[in-house]
Amino acid sequence: MECSRFNEEQIIVTLREREAGAKTQEVYRRHAISDATFYQWKAKYGGLDVSEACRLKSLEDEKRRLKKLLAEVMPDNVTLKDLLGKNA
Repeated sequence: MECSRFNEEQIIVTLREREAGAKTQEVYRRHAISDATFYQWKAKYGGLDVSEACRLKSLEDEKRRLKKLLAEVMPDNVTLKDLLGKNA
């Protein structure tokens, strides 16, 4: 995944600027972002506070770690099932 040059706090501040009434094109230009980037941020961080965004990131990291552990264990599980099936 590509690393963003903006952290969650900066993204939320940018979204809040637009909600406060700043012109959309001005927000894009000031932060050097595209409209697609803005709408992706809005979809992901739209109603979040900074603390909620940090919690979301930590949960995503934990989910990624658990998926990796599961992917490492699954082949061993299949192998053991095959061995037990042949012995039975």
